[in-house]
Amino acid sequence: MMRCKICGITNYKDAIDAIDAGADALGFVFYEKSPRYISVEDARSIIDKLPPFVEKVALFVNVDATHINQIMKESKCTLAQLHFEAEDTLYEELESPYIKVIRAKNAKDISQFSDEYRLIDAYCEAYGGAGKRLNIEWFKDIDCSKIILAGGLDSSNVASLKEYGFYGVDVSSGVEISHGKKDSIKVKKFIQNAK
Repeated sequence: MMRCKICGITNYKDAIDAIDAGADALGFVFYEKSPRYISVEDARSIIDKLPPFVEKVALFVNVDATHINQIMKESKCTLAQLHFEAEDTLYEELESPYIKVIRAKNAKDISQFSDEYRLIDAYCEAYGGAGKRLNIEWFKDIDCSKIILAGGLDSSNVASLKEYGFYGVDVSSGVEISHGKKDSIKVKKFIQNAK
């Protein structure tokens, strides 16, 4: 069963709708250039009201370990999602669990960090949320049990991924009315079709 992360949460209603629909994780974007950016204070005020057993994922782009550690503490997020390539020293300095994001340009990119759980998204100049789809053929004969797939997913195409055995799926723009505002019906349908 694929786990589902609903990313780009900006308000409490969207967060609780996603959880009620069966989301396993919520994503909070701490990247100021993103249309789904949320301040630490706003994220914390949502997270403080959430029920237990839901992963709260903080998304970061091109920042240092000190910054990540501080935001993780202040926001009460439980997992850091790193949308950039970093030196090993950065990972060593992190005080929270983290997941690396591979922005795949070609088939061989997806085999990076194959012994770790990782999120794989389509490469684009901007970071995250471009809704670009990866070539699903790349995943045909590889072990996908540690891969969370992102990029261009929605309720109409997510069920077709089941045969690959992905650990999970991550959606943002595919379940939105507008940037940072979720459509609860699309969210519900996406999670139903994924599971």
